Amino acid sequence: MLIISLHSKLHALFALLALMAGSASVAIADVTIDACVAENSILHPHLAADMISLNGFCSSVGGLIGFSISGFLVHAIGAQGALGLLTITSALVILSGMLLKEIHTPNFPYGQAHKKFVEASGKMLTTLKCPEVWRPCVYMYVSLALSVDIQEGMFYWYTDRKAGLSFHEGFIGFMFAVGSVGSLVGVILYQNILKDHSFRSLLFSSQLMLSLSGMLDLILVLRLNLKMGIPDYYFAVIDEGVSKMINRVKWMPLLVLSSKLCPTGIEGTFYALLMSIDNIGGLTGQWVGGLLLHLLRITRTEFNNLWAAIMIRNVMRLLPLALLFLVPSSDPNSTLLPSDLLNEDDGEGHRMENIELTSLAVDRGSLPDKSPQECGKNREVLDVEQDDDGVSLLANRG
Repeated sequence: MLIISLHSKLHALFALLALMAGSASVAIADVTIDACVAENSILHPHLAADMISLNGFCSSVGGLIGFSISGFLVHAIGAQGALGLLTITSALVILSGMLLKEIHTPNFPYGQAHKKFVEASGKMLTTLKCPEVWRPCVYMYVSLALSVDIQEGMFYWYTDRKAGLSFHEGFIGFMFAVGSVGSLVGVILYQNILKDHSFRSLLFSSQLMLSLSGMLDLILVLRLNLKMGIPDYYFAVIDEGVSKMINRVKWMPLLVLSSKLCPTGIEGTFYALLMSIDNIGGLTGQWVGGLLLHLLRITRTEFNNLWAAIMIRNVMRLLPLALLFLVPSSDPNSTLLPSDLLNEDDGEGHRMENIELTSLAVDRGSLPDKSPQECGKNREVLDVEQDDDGVSLLANRG
């Protein structure tokens, strides 16, 4: 971002590479936080929904701050200056990484990294073959892929001075800031009211509401809001806030469900894999949306068929309801994975228990030949040792 802000005549290829590097850095930080959340969700299952809600709350607050000042910054210092200010947030991410408390592992066997990678890949493949895992993954991908994104066409219509609403940059930023407020409200609703509902019922309601909320875009494009006496500015803000709120309510149970599908030992890696599947679903929705805009001949200046694109999008949002049977009907407080994927140390614990039991079975015939008095004393000592071992075993089991 600093390179782009300092070079006004930067070649398009280098600018694209710089933007890709910035996006990659954000993705790495996001995956790291997701890994921490997934690991703690496994360690504290009853707090999984709370941690996801806190994560979403912080994300919404950050979006609110960013959208609130983005329009002003672009208007005051230009696009390059606004991108240059992103170096401050990058420095804050580095600082937060330095504050994370991690256990130092001395003499880490880096030579076995390949072996550990192969073992982790095998465990991930085994987990994905589990019906309790791949069925929700299929639903998450299809749900996001069928949520067609036509926001690009809506944005050009918002800012077009002839056929659109002629919104300026500052108001667009304010509108997106209100969308972040709606997202924040969605997090609060989920945390206080909806977090104990089953995944299937909550996803059904949110997916249905998401399709219905898309009708607000149709009302705005057809200018029916003016017949209701509601100005475009107010209705566009209401539309953005309601849509983002419902999107957040739909997204929250998917995040909690993803954290419940992570096996022990590779929580962060597997959670990142699930997020990658979700991101591919979102990208598919964007590609389908772009194709839909192209087929309907919707461009930067032509919006005659924008209403048809909105109708198709709203209908497609209902299609994932047919796949809800793939989602478990349990609530966030239940365990979804089989016990063999959650308890990776059972084999070692079983071996330790066998070792403890073996110490109790001492072969008395292996004792050396001694006098009857010495043998009696040895028997007494052996009995005491067996009693002590038995108490130790019971204590370990308790």
